[in-house]
Amino acid sequence: MTDSVPPAIPTDLPAPPVAERRPYSVTVHGETIDDPYAWLKDAGYPDVKDPAILAYLDAENVYFEAAMAPHRPLVDTLYEEMKGRIKEDDSSVPQKDGDWLYWTAFETGGQYRKWWRRPVGAPADGSADELLLDEPALAEGKEYFSLGAFAVSNDGRHLAYAIDDTGAERFTVRVKELATGRDLPEVIPGMLSDIVWTADDSGFLYGLANEQWRTDNARLHRLGTPVADDIELYKEADEGFRVSIGETSSRVWIAIGTGDHVTSEIRLVPAGDPTATPILVAPRVEGREYDVDEHDGTLFIHTNDTDPQFRLCTASIDAPGDWRELIAPSPHFYMTGVECYRDFFVVEGREDGLDQVEIHRYDAGTAPVRVAFPEASYAAGLGDNPEYDSQVLRMGYQSMVTPGTVYDYDVATGGLTTLKVQEIPSGYDAGRYRTERMKIAARDGTEVPVSIVYPADFPRDGTGAVYLYAYGAYGMAIPPGFSTGRLSLLDRGMAFAIAHIRGGDDLGQQWYLDGKLTKRTNTFNDFVDVARGLVADRWTSAGRIAIAGGSAGGELMGAVVNSDPDLWGAVVADVPFVDVLNTMLDADLPLTPGEWPEWGNPIEDPAAFALIRSYSPYDNVKAHAYPPLFISGGLNDPRVTYWEPAKWAAKLRATKTDDNLLLLKTNMGAGHGGKSGRFESLREVAEEHAFVLWQLGIAG
Repeated sequence: MTDSVPPAIPTDLPAPPVAERRPYSVTVHGETIDDPYAWLKDAGYPDVKDPAILAYLDAENVYFEAAMAPHRPLVDTLYEEMKGRIKEDDSSVPQKDGDWLYWTAFETGGQYRKWWRRPVGAPADGSADELLLDEPALAEGKEYFSLGAFAVSNDGRHLAYAIDDTGAERFTVRVKELATGRDLPEVIPGMLSDIVWTADDSGFLYGLANEQWRTDNARLHRLGTPVADDIELYKEADEGFRVSIGETSSRVWIAIGTGDHVTSEIRLVPAGDPTATPILVAPRVEGREYDVDEHDGTLFIHTNDTDPQFRLCTASIDAPGDWRELIAPSPHFYMTGVECYRDFFVVEGREDGLDQVEIHRYDAGTAPVRVAFPEASYAAGLGDNPEYDSQVLRMGYQSMVTPGTVYDYDVATGGLTTLKVQEIPSGYDAGRYRTERMKIAARDGTEVPVSIVYPADFPRDGTGAVYLYAYGAYGMAIPPGFSTGRLSLLDRGMAFAIAHIRGGDDLGQQWYLDGKLTKRTNTFNDFVDVARGLVADRWTSAGRIAIAGGSAGGELMGAVVNSDPDLWGAVVADVPFVDVLNTMLDADLPLTPGEWPEWGNPIEDPAAFALIRSYSPYDNVKAHAYPPLFISGGLNDPRVTYWEPAKWAAKLRATKTDDNLLLLKTNMGAGHGGKSGRFESLREVAEEHAFVLWQLGIAG
């Protein structure tokens, strides 16, 4: 490794695109906002056809390719390394569901998986294998492909599946007759939900996206009937709430849920009679979340009604609102979910930020059993367990140095049987790496957990380079899991760290609450203070830290390059949510009304307007030096619309005072997740890693 300043922009690189500035302003709460790049939002969105907008995005993509051209050999090297760590003909462990064993498999060179089954008891020699769905065939000739819902009927005769071939997350449902392999004539476009079959398999429930890309309904489709005749079972009136479809573990009840980020409400309909009058478990109460499973007529209700750590209550299906506490909230155990089985129920959660799985018997006199895992820092949890009458549970486990492992856990004996360990064809030696979990104090004294993995010979003299990742929003924890792509950085001497900052729920729901709304800046401060702590502890030094985040994590990137630009040696901001104020002021955008509980409503609340304006990355671009930036977007992205990264890049180019490289790459045929296909997505990771290594001066 060598200490270096970020390399200057190559002299033979063409000048970067300059976006036109067009006068535009809006006044809110007596404050005027000037936005000369507002024109980059196409008035016809989601159809983006404005020639000037497309020309600008194309020019940025041309500039991106020109800047990366000299480093394509490194991108190719990284890509081949990453690809070499993936078992090309990989398959999942078969899982029993009724009379069949189900699994998925990739073929060598395949970008997409195939879905298979065979009868229970049939030989595993391939003679009885039945191909359910051929993703490679469905994706043939498409720039983008994503499989959404996948649901086999209870009798095993039909498959309902949904595909998206643009990245806009508007799925089309088709139904396949498995005995013949033919698709039935009915086609349902615009679906955005899971699919749940009725008990008699005569039809299924689903939800449609409305014009604002919001699922505000639950519908019933009967096989063989026109889609136009589908029955609307529920319609949500609150534009900020989204409707979901699920089922209880027993499959006796179908759950129609509705809610936003802080409030939920669930109705149950019999799977055998979905048009029956729904049973409302409990009416919505602002700030109360709950979810429901069922066992022998008793509801198991997981809720935060009395404590952000959640508790477990029960109620009779005949009196669903009469909740009785079964497991009280604990200050140390954050209960994240409950699943019921015939003879026991499983409680999942985190204790001091580490995943836990507990087996509880319905007999109140029987003590729960906690599954023991072998490492001090790890990620673990239940896998796919479709059968209600089960005595063995499928589980997944990994750590920052341990590849993904699939276990079967015998509930009676407590034994763990290893079924599969992620195979790394090019080889992997865990002994070459070390991992730690530490705590670094933020400026308000709060101790922020940090998970780090590094080469065994990593220097602790401040010269090392660290790749620091975080998300920090929506109560989404970032587990300390394994990554084969990350090994390319470790093998070049870098350390990789995850900052478990407030805004996620890594340490419980209060950890999430302490990073949202009026406390949002805690998220940004935690990240900066973790970086400063790593410098103080001699893991690295200012300018030797590469940082990365996507979506709301991209907002984090935008905030910290505004506040502390000198700390960072390279920045990767994927589909970054950086135009926060303008987006939260636009109630017509797909997600905005549902996002107000997360960020605040600047339309109605002047204080929320002022706070969001104070940190929104786009609104706070300054005339100072910025670190090298790699920014990505997706033209069809419905979550972070393409114009957010585009406007941010344009404003940065016009304002920043440095000569450091700024790249904007817009996927013109993809959405929020970037390119589809397991290898195409790897190439995008390889590009980002090559950019980081280049900017930090680390030899490829």
